[in-house]
Amino acid sequence: MSDSLISCQALTKSYGGAPVLKDIDLDIGAGRIVGLLGPNGTGKTTLIKLLCGLLQPTAGRILINGMVPGPESKAIVSYLPDKMYFADWMNARDILGLFEDFYEDFDRTRAEAMCASLGIKPGDRIKTMSKGTKEKLQLILVMSRRARLYLLDEPIAGVDPAARDYIMNTILTNYSPDGTVLISTHLIGDIERVLDEAIFLQDGRVILHDSVDNMRAVHGKSVDALFREMFRMTQEGGEQYAR
Repeated sequence: MSDSLISCQALTKSYGGAPVLKDIDLDIGAGRIVGLLGPNGTGKTTLIKLLCGLLQPTAGRILINGMVPGPESKAIVSYLPDKMYFADWMNARDILGLFEDFYEDFDRTRAEAMCASLGIKPGDRIKTMSKGTKEKLQLILVMSRRARLYLLDEPIAGVDPAARDYIMNTILTNYSPDGTVLISTHLIGDIERVLDEAIFLQDGRVILHDSVDNMRAVHGKSVDALFREMFRMTQEGGEQYAR
């Protein structure tokens, strides 16, 4: 078994000949909460989909717990996509049953308890839920698995600050102790408090990967402030990547 839970070697992904990820070398161990940080369009979602096995590399290699992404690696990965993928006609009971049937490590009792704490009833249908409630339900499903690797793609985008607090607390209190959480986002200030490590992506390349404690010690500022400094790019019209 590999010492690294995630290992990427010269990983490259192109679409139509245009590279989105370029020669990514990355190693992430177990028991970590890691921020995958970068402006929109820098390849964060592409990297997560490669780790899930939803995309195949153009070049290079990915290993998840020593395995090439496939059925065995997928069994230990819990994935939260950036968009809701359940049909509107489904209700909470249907979805919990689906996860219970599909994933051996799904803790239905835990999921039901978290749903009850939010006032989500078993018969509540997706189409009647607010955007924030849908986001929370989807996160509950993902975090109710005893996975080794949790891949969360923009879990706090588009929800209000109260919902963000709930989401972050759910992540902190429910992931498996020997698991690793990889959170993709550009909203650094909302997640910095929970991070052990941070990865900065720019133009499809890893430009910084370090512990957040070391980043603060070396640069004398928060990860959020460092991110803003490194990614600020003033263009004509006053647009900036980091705001």
